[in-house]
Amino acid sequence: MNNKSISFRLIVMNFIEFAVWGAYLTSLGRYLGNIGLGPQIKWFFAMQGIVSIFMPALMGILADKYLQAQKVLSLCHGFAGLFMAGAGIYCFSAGDAVAFAPLFVLYSLSVAFFMPTIALTNSVAYNALEGAGKDPVKAFPPIRVFGTVGFIISMLATNFVKIGGAAMQDSFWQLISSGVLSLVLCAYALTMPACPVKKGASSGIVEALGLKAFTLFKNPQFAVFFIFSMLLGASLQVTNGYANTFLGSFAANPAFVDSFAVKNSNALIAISQASETLCILLIPFCMKKFGIKNVMLIAMFAWVFRFGFFGLGNPAMPGVLLFVLSCIVYGVAFDFFNISGSLYVNENTDKDIRSSAQGLFMLMTNGLGATIGTLAAGAVVESCDCFNTPANWPTAWYIFAGYALAVGVLFAILFKDPAKVKKA
Repeated sequence: MNNKSISFRLIVMNFIEFAVWGAYLTSLGRYLGNIGLGPQIKWFFAMQGIVSIFMPALMGILADKYLQAQKVLSLCHGFAGLFMAGAGIYCFSAGDAVAFAPLFVLYSLSVAFFMPTIALTNSVAYNALEGAGKDPVKAFPPIRVFGTVGFIISMLATNFVKIGGAAMQDSFWQLISSGVLSLVLCAYALTMPACPVKKGASSGIVEALGLKAFTLFKNPQFAVFFIFSMLLGASLQVTNGYANTFLGSFAANPAFVDSFAVKNSNALIAISQASETLCILLIPFCMKKFGIKNVMLIAMFAWVFRFGFFGLGNPAMPGVLLFVLSCIVYGVAFDFFNISGSLYVNENTDKDIRSSAQGLFMLMTNGLGATIGTLAAGAVVESCDCFNTPANWPTAWYIFAGYALAVGVLFAILFKDPAKVKKA
């Protein structure tokens, strides 16, 4: 297989991978609010974190030791697609009487299998690129950017496509479309190059259970990295869970009810992902120019502006420009840590535990961090009484910004520059 062919195939894989997520991630909160489940938004987004505590690690172990990673990726998308489509079909059949329990169970089972696919997609891509003689640090970001393109197109389709007179962002069709895309990738993943599986006798209980990646915590540098991955991960789901709901709350004000930001909030939020496409391409240059520690620091302080601009903005001019700026800095906030962090793990771990190590990174960011962050964000939103008093939303955003600032300052003090550590 030539280099151009493998690059194109990895582009398609990443495109579909994130289109699955983009179909519902930023609009689910709006739909839940429409059907009277607004107070339960935090549990739907926390569940993504809860399953990420153990599922990426378990699937990483399976991929490292027992079944080729591309086959595990296919298996996960098969189950994720069936359960997500099932959730949408349940909502269709329930009509105006959607109950929390059945929807939540089907959704939870779907995300339990979807969340590991993010790390598995990285592992499959890194393996394919190395097999083609390419450097993942240089070759992966331009490929990964098409994942963000897939996310954006999926978001815009959810915003603008109407079925039965209602936009998909306001209905259960977003769940069905996500499920269908997952099933497509279930089949496509099987066409990816085979990934190595380490077989043979294990030297101890840790290796037998595939838990060797957890021994990385013995390395102080890795321990600090993973702890701050968790702390920063607390910021990841805050705007996914509440940004669309927040923008929709302005509809209560007659001056804003017909504004673009209110009527097309998903399209506005898509600017965040458009920013990602540019920021991903900047990562190789920034990592070479500033080093991985500074790239991660830039991401952390970008979260401060992400939240702060939301607190300061409103749907009218010029306030809406602050929403746009918030979406622009999101690309830096998300990519500069997540992508560079994934590359850091890939470059500093042995090949036999890379899938497990990627799963551990996901556990700390999208698992523990996202779970704690989502539930804490829900508590902040409720304590500020944002659902009943929309004017209190800025207070919540300022609290989130203050948290991100504290994390960035502590990381600057405690995390050592890997380049300097190697030289020492």
